[in-house]
Amino acid sequence: MLGEYRIEGRRASDIAASVERAIGAGELQPGEVLPPLRELAVYLEVNPNTVAAAYRTLRDRGVIETAGRRGSRVRPRPASTPREALRVEVPPGVRDTSDGNPDPSLLPPLERALAAAAARSSRRPVLYGTPAVDEELAALARSAFADDGVAEGPITVTSGSLDAIERVLATHLRPGDHVAVEDPGWGSLLDLVPALGLRPVPVGVDDEGPLPARLAQALEDGARAVVITDRAQNPTGAAVTAARAAELRALLADHPGVLLIEDDHGHGIVDLPLHPLSGVTDHWALVRSTAKAYGPDLRLAVLTGDAVTVDRVRGRQALGPGWVSHLLQDTVVQLWQTSAVDPTAVAGAYGRRRDPLIRALAERGVPARGRSGMNVWVPVPDETGAVARLLHSGWAVAPGARFRLHSPPGIRITVSQLSRGDIEPIADAVAAATGAGEPRRYE
Repeated sequence: MLGEYRIEGRRASDIAASVERAIGAGELQPGEVLPPLRELAVYLEVNPNTVAAAYRTLRDRGVIETAGRRGSRVRPRPASTPREALRVEVPPGVRDTSDGNPDPSLLPPLERALAAAAARSSRRPVLYGTPAVDEELAALARSAFADDGVAEGPITVTSGSLDAIERVLATHLRPGDHVAVEDPGWGSLLDLVPALGLRPVPVGVDDEGPLPARLAQALEDGARAVVITDRAQNPTGAAVTAARAAELRALLADHPGVLLIEDDHGHGIVDLPLHPLSGVTDHWALVRSTAKAYGPDLRLAVLTGDAVTVDRVRGRQALGPGWVSHLLQDTVVQLWQTSAVDPTAVAGAYGRRRDPLIRALAERGVPARGRSGMNVWVPVPDETGAVARLLHSGWAVAPGARFRLHSPPGIRITVSQLSRGDIEPIADAVAAATGAGEPRRYE
């Protein structure tokens, strides 16, 4: 290697910069082994501690990874959104149940809320130096969190759940740290973790949330952070019960140094109570997005957590986008104050599509899961074949590979656009596609 590219420098910073230039130029490839520390020190005529410091800098920056006696190597380039490519192209005439979108008819109209926010902005323009978080929004969010039993903490605002989770992870973790994630779980999160140079550790999920034994193993194996979906888990619909929350809190209490992140994106579309885990670890965060209840384009999530975590998120955000638009914040305030969404009614609307589909599948010998939210998860023996056969039958579903690490194959069906008359036909199609039985006749 030293003959192909001359790593240069007398100081640790210069050596690290030399390696990064080589990677950027393509002269050091992902996965390529770097020279042994002492060998490079001899070559550069520097103290081995200098090379060790350079390698440590590169490792902290996520440029290289170390594997003990196997040495140090250039980290593989993380794919930014590989799971997004695992989607079905929906041809004309095929019903799309793959997209994970809410039902537009259940979203509140935004005209009045946006107009009120615009009028307020005209009266009191937001200028540089204005506090990043609207006082009314913070007060309403804090009150709602308190009503749900979430631990006391400051409030900040981000551009959606994933933005919040990324910022929280970045405040505490270093490249190479392990993060316990649900499996199957949210595909975007499964992309984000390796993109940050972190290593996902799969934790199995049942209808009541993460399995305690699997989480315990992940924690014993050194996971530095845990991400848990409280309700309407994507893709399985799991919701953490009171009993499961007690088990998980006990586990986390034995590992106070672990960063806990809770995602309550189902707020506003589920009528199951929240059973938060927050407050048992030194550092924690709970994020609540507006996307499912008010529309994906309303890019706002409220975040609470321990003071150190929230302060770090605010500080880093100030050096990037600065703040989330107060027009959006004021719009959400208007929607909250007018109770624009009735969670019981919305949850009922999704439940009247989700629950009959699960029953219809069970009648045909097809087990399925979907305790809350807008998705149904169906285990299948042949994921690729099931997706293809369903497409041929006129139904597009999401391939389970978008949501899995080590869990068995499956497909995700979003029920948002299903009507009562769609339940029997899609259940027949799924049964036929999975080989569970012959389709039934229906009117």
